Amino acid sequence: MPAPVHDLVISNGTVATASDVFRADVAIRGGRIVALGSGLGPARESIDARGKLVLPGGIDSHTHIEQLSAGGLMNADTFESATRAAAFGGTTTVISFAAQHKGMSLRKVVDDYAVLAARGAMVDYAFHMIVSDPTEATLRHDLPALIAEGHSSIKLFMTYDKLKVEDETLLDVLEVARAHRALVCVHAENHGMIAWMSRKLLAEGKTAPKYHAESHPRASESEAFTRLIEAAALVDQPIMIFHVSTAEGAAIVGDARRQGLKVFAETCPQYLFLTAADLDRSGLEGAKFMCSPPPRERADQLALWQALARGDLQVLSSDHAPYRYDATGKLSAGPGSTFKQIANGLPGLETRMPLLFDAMVSRKRPEFAGRALQSFVDLTATQPASIYNLAGKGSIAVGMDADIAIWDAGRRVTLSDDLMVGNTGYTPFAGRTVKGWPETVVVRGKVVAHAGAVSGVPGSGRHIPRAGGWAAEPAG
Repeated sequence: MPAPVHDLVISNGTVATASDVFRADVAIRGGRIVALGSGLGPARESIDARGKLVLPGGIDSHTHIEQLSAGGLMNADTFESATRAAAFGGTTTVISFAAQHKGMSLRKVVDDYAVLAARGAMVDYAFHMIVSDPTEATLRHDLPALIAEGHSSIKLFMTYDKLKVEDETLLDVLEVARAHRALVCVHAENHGMIAWMSRKLLAEGKTAPKYHAESHPRASESEAFTRLIEAAALVDQPIMIFHVSTAEGAAIVGDARRQGLKVFAETCPQYLFLTAADLDRSGLEGAKFMCSPPPRERADQLALWQALARGDLQVLSSDHAPYRYDATGKLSAGPGSTFKQIANGLPGLETRMPLLFDAMVSRKRPEFAGRALQSFVDLTATQPASIYNLAGKGSIAVGMDADIAIWDAGRRVTLSDDLMVGNTGYTPFAGRTVKGWPETVVVRGKVVAHAGAVSGVPGSGRHIPRAGGWAAEPAG
């Protein structure tokens, strides 16, 4: 008998990309897609995807994994548990953070995170470098060298006492990024407004988790966006604005893009499916819904969906920041914790793709009329791959990495804490029923999850070195 031609053939499925939907078999050899069509020849393994959707694996470009907070609190997920959660939820590539804190060498930080990821990751990965201590050594030596080695995105914070950079330092980092062609990603909120509001609320005895939402005024987002965009325009440096939460913020991003400025932006499921009212629960239960910026109002949800459909926002990430609801995480300050003492962040790696598939494809959000499936692929895989220059990722085409999620579009799943496979122990979306589920997930031609069981091997994920690419080029 002749030897099999391919390693794996996925047959009889409906393939979707950001531009097309078509019937085709997918042939995989050596971890890459080598043919699309029919009658593609024999294979060592085959998957019958009849009645299923064959989609690119998700790319989650904003995840905090095995990360120590500025306050010294380790989040709940290791690279092994986080990437298990990613595979379970249909995500095949993550970009996580190498987080520098004050006094740390950025070079050592990146090297240490690389060791953790290489040991535990089951899906492919890259890093954003968090810069909180932009010393002369960081700016002139570490950043240029690390960018040249393939770490081509930098994250800055405009708030948080131990992380924030001031305006002048922000400009310094933007200048270095421009010179070396890296994208600068920013958590943009007005620190003074948040600190002032928090102090007033605590002085009035308003300490419950629900006051976290009040402590982040809407104007703290819009003011910081405007200031950041003006700074980036002064330097002519492209930027990515993380986790847009308000209608006003989305409008500012859209206006900047229409002016020809190179501004990219993302939002997250918590801003599309949760509101500030979710924080208003008995005792400290609202802590499970605390993230920064906080969820806003239903009108903001609509505005964000519209901004996604217009292209003002280009990426849907999870901002996965997992802290358990116990003394190791959210409640580390004890049962009397105030909203200022509760760790900010929500788990989202497992639920991002099913929530968005349900809303966009199954429930047919009107903003994406006629292109719901293609838009889902675009926002969760193709655009993040393009903007962050993840070579070989984000689409199903000959020559691309065989990162594929096979979806049962008719399957209904009720999200619950017990269903989750990561280490957080809960999901803020518990009780929601979604229609559509990633039944089988493939990373570079290897099945890593099937029928709810994750079979990926820790350490099998591959680091993806990245140049800045087109998104990091100055607009001129």
